[in-house]
Amino acid sequence: MVATVVVAGAFLVVALVGLVVDPREITGQPAWAKPARFAFSFGLFAVTLIWLMSFVQGHARLVRVMSWTAVVCVAVEGAGGTWAAAEGTTSHFNFTSVVSIARIMSMLAASLVLLLIGLVTVSLLLRGRVEPPALAWALRLGMVVVTVSMVAVYLMVQATPAQEATADLGRGMPYIGAHTVGPPDGGPGMPVTNFSTVGGDWRVPHFVGVHSLQALILLGLLLTLGPRLLGPRHRTALVWIAAACCLGLTGILTWQAHRGQPFTSPDGATGFALAALVVAVAAATTTTFFHARTSGRSVRNENT
Repeated sequence: MVATVVVAGAFLVVALVGLVVDPREITGQPAWAKPARFAFSFGLFAVTLIWLMSFVQGHARLVRVMSWTAVVCVAVEGAGGTWAAAEGTTSHFNFTSVVSIARIMSMLAASLVLLLIGLVTVSLLLRGRVEPPALAWALRLGMVVVTVSMVAVYLMVQATPAQEATADLGRGMPYIGAHTVGPPDGGPGMPVTNFSTVGGDWRVPHFVGVHSLQALILLGLLLTLGPRLLGPRHRTALVWIAAACCLGLTGILTWQAHRGQPFTSPDGATGFALAALVVAVAAATTTTFFHARTSGRSVRNENT
């Protein structure tokens, strides 16, 4: 798994150099921006997997196989993105040639295998015993949210109405799928992430879902440090609340993207859904802290 981080880091360095020396653009963004984002994301995922696998008890051979498979998958993803950027073309949705088809299918297969490795790791964690319970549930629920976020990836690779119209005219379908819902890819976008500011964008819910894993793990770690008011059950409850929040937010953002609405310009329905989620999470969190405080008083009174 350390080798996985090294491979991702190497591709990140190549992409950063490309950003400096190569002025070309692909779909309205620097040619090397996407390879850089992918390399960083896969490196972060590899670091997370290293930590997750440290909790797996036994199964040394399986862990070793999964680790080296992850190295190969990250290498395939990094090489595909770097290759496409060097050619000045897109790495995804590109079916213009046999080479581009082989490249995209290899990258999709690698990403699915990485997800499978994460799921197998969680299944091994479920069979073992991770302490404290709040951290254990942070690990498990984090992978659940990551898996659900893959729905956005499935929606990305579906043909858009414009692409289907081109195929109906007998021109074939050189590109299948898109990040943006509504306008074509390559329009105005946010800095760094390039999330569309003029239409829906499937990358937003996918980003939130995937990186919910790190957020939940961080929460689990923080809860192991305190506050003392909270018992094991209350800390676990807070992790469940946070996971439900991440899952709900991913769902709302998927719904927003499906309607072709920019992430930066939520309408009334989206705003209401987000507000309802905030209220529900705040109420559940407050209830948990109130119950913890009440339980603590009862215990102290009994001891007195």
